[in-house]
Amino acid sequence: MKIDLFQELLALNEEFGHVIHGLERMEQEPTYKKEMIRSVKAHVESALVEANRQFFDEFDTIVENDAIEAYKFLRDHRKRVTDLDDVYLEIKQREEARKVNGLPPRVVILPDWDHNDEKRYEEEHAEKKKHAANRRRKRTKKRTPKLAKPPQLQTANSKRDATPTQEEGTHQ
Repeated sequence: MKIDLFQELLALNEEFGHVIHGLERMEQEPTYKKEMIRSVKAHVESALVEANRQFFDEFDTIVENDAIEAYKFLRDHRKRVTDLDDVYLEIKQREEARKVNGLPPRVVILPDWDHNDEKRYEEEHAEKKKHAANRRRKRTKKRTPKLAKPPQLQTANSKRDATPTQEEGTHQ
C-alpha cells in the first residue's frame, strides 16, 4: 500500500477542514454576509469532494496494479516451491474423495504408480539414445576424400587455344 499517499490525502482533508471551520466562525460574525460565506463554504466543500474523488479513482488503479503484481509474485513463488510430483498426489487425493462420495472417477491413476517412474524412464531413454548414437558412429563407413579439381578431358580445340603454335606466335 501507498501509505504516503494516504498521509497526503489526510493532510489535505485536515487543511480543508481548517478552512471550513474558519468560514463557519466567520459566518457567526455580523460584519460578514452569511450568504457570501455559505457560497464560499460550498465551493470549498465541493473542491474537497472532487480532490477525494480523483484520489480514490487513481488509487483504485494503483491497487489493481499492485494486486496484479502480487498475484504474479505469489504464482512465481508457488512454482519455485511446489514439487511437480505433488500434482499427482493431489489428483490421487481428489479421486479418493470422489470415490468416497460415490462419484465416478475423472482420472485413472495407474496402480503401483511411483513418482520416480518418469525419472527412471528419462534416464533409461537417455541411455538408449547414447547407445544408438554410438552404434551409428561405428557403422558409418569412412568416405574417400574428394579431389580438389577433377581431371578435365582436353579436346583438340582446347589444346590449340591453350598453347599458341609457332605460326601464331610469329604473326603477332
